[in-house]
Amino acid sequence: MIAALPMYLRAETRPAHDVLWSLTRDALRARGIDAPDALSHDAPLDETWLSPDLLLGQTCSMPFRTRLSGKVTVIGAGDYGLPDTPPGFYHSALVVRADDSRATLADFTQGRLAINGADSQSGWCAPFAHAHAHGLRFHEALTTGAHRDSARAVAEGRADIAALDAVTWRLIGQHDPFAAKLRVLDRTEPTPGLPFITALANDPAPIRAALNAALSALPAALGLRAVVPLPQDAYTALPLPDPPPTRANALKTGENTVFP
Repeated sequence: MIAALPMYLRAETRPAHDVLWSLTRDALRARGIDAPDALSHDAPLDETWLSPDLLLGQTCSMPFRTRLSGKVTVIGAGDYGLPDTPPGFYHSALVVRADDSRATLADFTQGRLAINGADSQSGWCAPFAHAHAHGLRFHEALTTGAHRDSARAVAEGRADIAALDAVTWRLIGQHDPFAAKLRVLDRTEPTPGLPFITALANDPAPIRAALNAALSALPAALGLRAVVPLPQDAYTALPLPDPPPTRANALKTGENTVFP
């Protein structure tokens, strides 16, 4: 069996992840469910998500609806106690440099947006939808590979704005000194949070119950209060964004943006 919780994993949170898993493992075994001794911290994401041996994993909602829907079972989503956000949902913080005098989202859409990846709900889909709702388009994107690297790119002046998973942004504020160089300009509308998943054949209810039993004995672990049930269609109903724009694409087409 495989258990992995990679989405908010960093050096400072690894001990809390391990404690959370040890309590969850014991709660699962008490329910007659075989569970591995330890989390697989370094397992490749796609191999873990699609393994028939997956007992507990966590993914982003955009990979879920583009690659995993119908191939895994949703256990639920985390309630991280985010302000003005329903339990099981999250949002993106749109961060800019603290000393940047520009005041509105429209002021930044002509600049460079740092994104962790084109398959990220919080890093690309949410800011795409947020800009579109305001009649705006981002004109250039820098793909960094990680939310933390997107935040650092803004702090260092390599990008003008970044969309960060609000839980990750909270962790950056707690652990990364460069966060002092950043401020929140805006936030996106809440969408269903990162789904906890298990292999398609598994019953999600006892796994969710074990997670919640563990969390009740581990106050404020990772800011996670509870795991709440969400249906699969809460994720699959979300629209997909256009591909991120690049300056090279804009120049090639002779236009300012690759968006329609």
